[in-house]
Amino acid sequence: SPKRTFVQFVLEPLYKMYTLCLGEPEKDVEKAFRSLGVLLGKEHLRASARPLMRVVFRKYFGTSTGFVDTIVQHVPSPAAAAKGKVARCYSGPLSSRVVESMIKCDSHGPLVIHVAKLYAEPDGQSFSAFGRIYSGSVKPGDRVKVLGEAYTPDDDEDMAFATVSSVWIPRGRTRTEVMMARAGNWVLLGGVDSDIIKTATIVGAGKSNFGGDDGDGEIHVFSPLKFPHAGGESTMKLAVEPLNPAELPKMIEGLRRVSKSYPMSTTRVEESGEHILFGTGELYLDCLMHDLRTVYSDIEVKVADPVVGFRETVVETSSIKCISETANKRNTLTFTAEPLDDGLAEKLEAGKVNLNWDNKKLGRFFQTKYDWDLLSSRSVWAFGSSPTHGTNILLDDTLPSEVDKSLLLSCKPSIVQGFQWATREGPLCEEPVRSTKFKILDVALADKGIHRGGGQIIPTARKTVHSALLTATPRLMEPWYQLQIQCPGSIVNAIQPVLAKRRGHIVHDKPIPGSPLFSVKAFIPVLDSFGFETDLRTFTQGQAMVHSVFDHWAIVPGDPLDKNIVLYPLEPSPPKCLARDFLVKTRRRKGLSDDVSLSKFFDEGMREQLLQNQNGEGMTSLTN
Repeated sequence: SPKRTFVQFVLEPLYKMYTLCLGEPEKDVEKAFRSLGVLLGKEHLRASARPLMRVVFRKYFGTSTGFVDTIVQHVPSPAAAAKGKVARCYSGPLSSRVVESMIKCDSHGPLVIHVAKLYAEPDGQSFSAFGRIYSGSVKPGDRVKVLGEAYTPDDDEDMAFATVSSVWIPRGRTRTEVMMARAGNWVLLGGVDSDIIKTATIVGAGKSNFGGDDGDGEIHVFSPLKFPHAGGESTMKLAVEPLNPAELPKMIEGLRRVSKSYPMSTTRVEESGEHILFGTGELYLDCLMHDLRTVYSDIEVKVADPVVGFRETVVETSSIKCISETANKRNTLTFTAEPLDDGLAEKLEAGKVNLNWDNKKLGRFFQTKYDWDLLSSRSVWAFGSSPTHGTNILLDDTLPSEVDKSLLLSCKPSIVQGFQWATREGPLCEEPVRSTKFKILDVALADKGIHRGGGQIIPTARKTVHSALLTATPRLMEPWYQLQIQCPGSIVNAIQPVLAKRRGHIVHDKPIPGSPLFSVKAFIPVLDSFGFETDLRTFTQGQAMVHSVFDHWAIVPGDPLDKNIVLYPLEPSPPKCLARDFLVKTRRRKGLSDDVSLSKFFDEGMREQLLQNQNGEGMTSLTN
């Protein structure tokens, strides 16, 4: 068979040059390299093999400046790129003076640094903050404000003061300490990492220069980093606990450091008390656990079997209006739930819709893209569970002739907070809610503000949202991986049975030009992907290579609230029983009862109405 192009034109010439340098006579070496345009002096020809090869390859390939030359030619300078970077990354308005200073890359302007990554020090106890100086200058000893990802001008809870202890310029594997760094530079900062979780915005701490601004508006933070090419979301989770219970504080501190070090890892404590570590896949979690055990905590850690996170959603509109009273019996809220339009949740998650748009722009978006009516398109109150990237929408669908709008708006922050709390932990198995629209149909509020405070409205709003979801045919959603498999064309058909055993399927396959391999695109549930790569390599005798990345959420077949389904231990559930199986196992793992309790989410009057209503499948499964 003909030789591969890379072998014939790259490897073989290199091997010949290598062989000449190792043991050929000086005359033959000089003659051979002269024909290639490489002129060698006597001192080079008489040198040993290593110095001779270094000289030959340097003269033949030229100086090693290709990478730097490419950056200079194709990457714009900080001053030229600042305008585009600020427009993409800055979350605030682009009309303030501090933004103008960032766009000009002004070294004499207010200090603004975007910290994008934390790098662990050799001791594993502290981190250096890696960031870009957009405006101003920084030096050791400067007092700064560290603004976290949750910081807003209205809520400064996620803000802390810090003192910069050191400033370095990163240089690959080394770093150079400097006494001052100006706008446009990438820097490593010491002493500011204690209050940074993932990313942060660092600004000056002067009173007259609040947050780096000069009085012309308030400072906002840079948007948190997204990783769409890596799936954008960590869906695989692992429960961990220390082998020695007395070392629990060490493990908690180690988990905090792991979360800082890995951009897509998150940690959470369930109500049952177990500590959960989220990652993108098996290898990712393996790296997390290695660093947790050996770098950040140096303790023995026990792990449970890996599982995945689910999402809760609805597939129909609520069959009845869900009404809830506050604890003092002076306020009532009425909600309904319905599915979001196809594709809208993905746009909300990607941040392509912003509540800071004016009403006309926001209304035009929903009217033209999703055919909403004018009232609904201009009545969007909030996204949940994230205020900026949430995949659920809260709508004010009340009419001024029926509801006192001034009273309703005075309770808006509390209702929004209850809505976001409810969508963060759904009623089925305390997993986040996704792709659901909640409408406020009616409210009855007390005249006195003391009777409609946050303590009354927030838990009631959460309860009403949960009851609306339960009456709208709730379903579970599970994450799916997209697989890219490279293998010889002769075994493409043999891969299908391996995927079918794990509920996966092949979408298409095509040959890779210039090679005997095929590229196979397939999908597989994340829950069934554990050990898939090992099985595939064993089944194909190492001929298939697979790359997996999170792709989408899909509804799990079956009704999770159907109590008529009987689950048998140690037996795989049929497809129509999967949702019920996942619900029961997830609730047991979290220390919850097997079934969703009516009394927890519905008032007595609503429970009686539910027992009388037999018009929907979701209702039937609830009342069974």
